[in-house]
Amino acid sequence: MEQILDKINSTEDLKHLNLVEKKQLSDEIRKKIIDVVSNNGGHLASNLGTVELTIALHSVFDTPKDTIVWDVGHQTYTHKILTGRKDEFCNIRKKGGISGFPKIEESEYDSFNTGHSSTSISAALGIARAKKIKNDNTNVIAVIGDGALTGGMALEALNDAGSSNTKLIVILNDNEMSISKNVGGISLFLAKLRTRKIYTSSNLKIKQLVRKIPNVGEKIIQAVRKIKHSIKNLFITNMLFEDLGFKYYGPIDGHDIDKMEGIFKLAQKVEGPVLIHVVTKKGKGYIPAEENPSKFHGVSSFNKETGEAKAKKGADYSKTFGTKLVELARKNNDIVAITAAMRDGTGLDEFSKEFPDRFFDVGIAEQHAVCFAAGLAKAGLTPVIPIYSSFYQRAYDQMIHDVCMQNLPVVMCSDRAGIVGQDGETHQGILDLSFTNIIPNLTVMAPKDFKELEDMLEFAVNLKKPVFIRYPRGKEENIFKQHDKIELGKVETLKLGKDITIIAIGKMVARAYEIANELEKEGIQIEVINARFLKPLDKNNIVQSINKTKNVITIEDNIIKGGLGDTIKSLIIDYNLENVKIKCFGYPEEYIKHATVDEIEEDYGLTKKYIMQYIKEHFER
Repeated sequence: MEQILDKINSTEDLKHLNLVEKKQLSDEIRKKIIDVVSNNGGHLASNLGTVELTIALHSVFDTPKDTIVWDVGHQTYTHKILTGRKDEFCNIRKKGGISGFPKIEESEYDSFNTGHSSTSISAALGIARAKKIKNDNTNVIAVIGDGALTGGMALEALNDAGSSNTKLIVILNDNEMSISKNVGGISLFLAKLRTRKIYTSSNLKIKQLVRKIPNVGEKIIQAVRKIKHSIKNLFITNMLFEDLGFKYYGPIDGHDIDKMEGIFKLAQKVEGPVLIHVVTKKGKGYIPAEENPSKFHGVSSFNKETGEAKAKKGADYSKTFGTKLVELARKNNDIVAITAAMRDGTGLDEFSKEFPDRFFDVGIAEQHAVCFAAGLAKAGLTPVIPIYSSFYQRAYDQMIHDVCMQNLPVVMCSDRAGIVGQDGETHQGILDLSFTNIIPNLTVMAPKDFKELEDMLEFAVNLKKPVFIRYPRGKEENIFKQHDKIELGKVETLKLGKDITIIAIGKMVARAYEIANELEKEGIQIEVINARFLKPLDKNNIVQSINKTKNVITIEDNIIKGGLGDTIKSLIIDYNLENVKIKCFGYPEEYIKHATVDEIEEDYGLTKKYIMQYIKEHFER
């Protein structure tokens, strides 16, 4: 059978297909996505759910003149395939290949870089208002998921857009799932809206039957109209979107291309803001993803026949954190846990089951999560809140103003800190050491391995002050037998030496230790210091070591500016340490593109081999 996809080289080619051909194209695209993601890893369930929606959008709208802004962007694989990148799609998320998210430098069809939730309506409204000023009448469409709608910025943008009378089309992709199952009032509101279709069809059938009653049929209908709104409100809450100023259409089947195209054409004629509510099935067309969309949200390579991961998943930092937190919570009834729609990803699944009354999923709302934690702490509890490092950026004001300014005992855990790899710039966690380093009252820690994470977590919940613990994605380097007791602001000296001091933090401590052991065979004696704390810094022990060796190296999985490297440089200046040679290994002040972690560390000179070679070439014994 001839492949329809072979004929599609741009969105213009879509406009020449009939409905039967578009349905066949949907099947072909799903197969292509499953084939590629099963090899490369990536976001599967969300992309399988938006195939028909994307086809309908590009069939009706004249992209890229008409602008589509995708929220988060992890559902844009079909969009990329249809916009001239189908041949490059096999290399998605690989080094040098196309990104798993929209990238303006990659294609004119990618109108706005996304990767974090709840941004599309704000960005689209900005673009729409700019077009209006420039007398550009082309359309602007924001595509946002129901999970992302819980983000405060999305609601702020809806409020602004609704009162603006700006021509803007918002597509609400309602699949009843974000990464973890949706929670909260918005989720309940959308569930009630989905009953509207049932109400409307039932109402029509009843009217048709009543009209057939001789003489009194029409009178009955007129009488019923007087209480119509009361009855309707049993099914439908106040129409939030219409109350905000949007013309609302829906809900409609997000897998029915014909119906969506009809509504999209109708929406183009409306001069103000429009919201189109489409209902889709996450993981559609691939049974394992349909049955377990959360598992198939973001996946590594897997067997497409069975859905099983090719690599066996072992222990990781998130799991270690979650298990230890449960152990601590069994002994301490004041410990509570909070997640921003990432229960499974942050290791809180076991905690949520054992302590359901002490577990809070606030939805995609990091700012609220941190301020909410501050409220819990003020009332005498000890909240622990794991959030991915790049998402903690969204709650920076709450960390400063609500937690640290009041010196409240909130334990903030930064998961996926450092390089995460193939998700690219929007997800790399290389800024958190720097942006937490300047917050007063905040203790900043990073463990060298699983055992030290457990010790730090226990130390943090007992400190009764604001604490930030950052740890990487994945497994540990299980090489340490030594684990000194955690003391506030104290380093752990793992190896004594007289030639060079290496100060490392977090996962890079293992690298420093391995380097020291290798170079010892060549007669270079390296003192290895596990910093443990970026704040407060153990100035006395570090200065003592630097004065002894006069040669210093720092290694961190963070940008150097504002991180460990900059902090040690400042220490050398503050203490007037003379004739000291220093080299800082970390990331420069730039955004790191997608590739594997190993490839990125190779490119930026953070491998064991490169650092050893640098030491031998640049440092005297």
